[in-house]
Amino acid sequence: MTEGKPKRPQHVFTLVVEVGRKAGDGLPDTATGAALMCYASGVDEAEAVRETVALLKAADMAPLDVSGYGTPEDRLAGSEVIDDGERALMQRALDENSVVVAQITPFFD
Repeated sequence: MTEGKPKRPQHVFTLVVEVGRKAGDGLPDTATGAALMCYASGVDEAEAVRETVALLKAADMAPLDVSGYGTPEDRLAGSEVIDDGERALMQRALDENSVVVAQITPFFD
């Protein structure tokens, strides 16, 4: 019996995704796009970004740009404060191996 590679641990990453407009995206009619704060699990940030972009495209959104802010440990090392609500959403993304969209901020001209 051959053993496979050991499973790499999952981490949760904070991502901000800017989206444009697309029919059926659910954004307000007068919005020109939006920023979505997401918590996404992955073995690395690149995987978390790929999964998040794929999920948003499947939800009829038009991802334009993704900014990564690292893991909770990275953010804490940079003196950021992470409240209990944010920690709970991060843990949910990790537990479910998923993407959690925590906040949507529409853009208007």
